Amino acid sequence: MHKHNKHSNDYNFKALIKDSPELADFVFESKYGKDTIDFANPKAVKSLNSALLKTHYGIDYWNFPDANLCPPIPGRVEYIHVLNDLLRASKLQKDVTVLDVGTGASCIYPLLGYSEYKWNFIASEVDPLAFENAKDIVDKNNLNNHIDLRFQNDSQFILKGILQPSENITATLCNPPFYKNEAEANENALRKLKGLGNGTNDLKRNFSGKANELWYPGGEKAFLHNYLYQSSLFKTNCFWYTSLVSKKELVKSMQSSLKKLGATEVKTLQMALGNKISRVMAWTFLTEEEQKSWKA
Repeated sequence: MHKHNKHSNDYNFKALIKDSPELADFVFESKYGKDTIDFANPKAVKSLNSALLKTHYGIDYWNFPDANLCPPIPGRVEYIHVLNDLLRASKLQKDVTVLDVGTGASCIYPLLGYSEYKWNFIASEVDPLAFENAKDIVDKNNLNNHIDLRFQNDSQFILKGILQPSENITATLCNPPFYKNEAEANENALRKLKGLGNGTNDLKRNFSGKANELWYPGGEKAFLHNYLYQSSLFKTNCFWYTSLVSKKELVKSMQSSLKKLGATEVKTLQMALGNKISRVMAWTFLTEEEQKSWKA
């Protein structure tokens, strides 16, 4: 994990329960004598992540329908820290505005980005119910001055309809849907539950998730290449475009596409969470001169 990630050690359940007493209902002692929860239980996972937000990030209200994706806080904040390293290397740590592409019902990246680095956010969302829920979270945590929620009326577009033609932002972040369809998502859920020791007939995901959060026609590759193309239509509106990329084999095709689209710089930033290795792809279309004179 990143050196600034607060979750590199075991969870301090006693401290978490002190701030969030409702978590106690899900905590038990493992056979190794350590406090833990059943990570195959969606309600336990949601309660744990809510407690982490309250204790470590000052987020008092965080609620959304059980059907929506429950993001694991350690992994989400890792992306925030990796993005901050990129911005620091480019001397972009003042007046930062980040676009969260598809913020979801949990609005998790803006919450973490503001808490850790006081970044301002534009948060886009295409699902009306998820949008309203994210708005409720922002309202109840008094973050309206720092998180600007914008509804995407056309699901074909990622940036158009969200970014204004004359608007400049420091960076984007994106956690794309990984699967091609429901069958592929369910197959992965079965493997995951089996690994957690749960019965393989139960298809509930321990982090839940709705269709638009989990799959996209053509899968992760199709979404990412659509994103690359659409970012090329807003070349000078954003310094660094970024996205999580779960499949290592997609990196080469993304690099090739970005070269054709006119990207001036492409970076692959590694992320490690336990045994899981992931990566963030970052690209810019700005010339060296434009980067030097950049004003968000």
